Amino acid sequence: MSTAWTALADPTRRTIVERLAARDHTAGELGAGLRISQPAVSKHLRVLREAELVTVEPLGQRRIYRLRPEALDEIDDWAREVRDFWRQRLDALDTEIARGRRDTHPAQPTERTDDEP
Repeated sequence: MSTAWTALADPTRRTIVERLAARDHTAGELGAGLRISQPAVSKHLRVLREAELVTVEPLGQRRIYRLRPEALDEIDDWAREVRDFWRQRLDALDTEIARGRRDTHPAQPTERTDDEP
């Protein structure tokens, strides 16, 4: 698997990515509410940068972190393939279940009238 998958395996990094999906943030803003030290936030951001999931832009003395949404394309493609695989299998299962119902509950023969040949 790619470095993006590895980076996103950590719940703290997933939280950071979710926050960056909403808007750009500084490291301090990203660390707020995470209950981890600022050096730990910096390490998580380094992993996300190395996985090319985020970019950093120096702005004066601050660093602005930005999500690279295109970096999530690989994960989105994989998820789409898995959804398609299971959708096809579940549709086939639905068909087989419907056939089974038909076989176990055959239609009742209709009564013939004298007018029918």
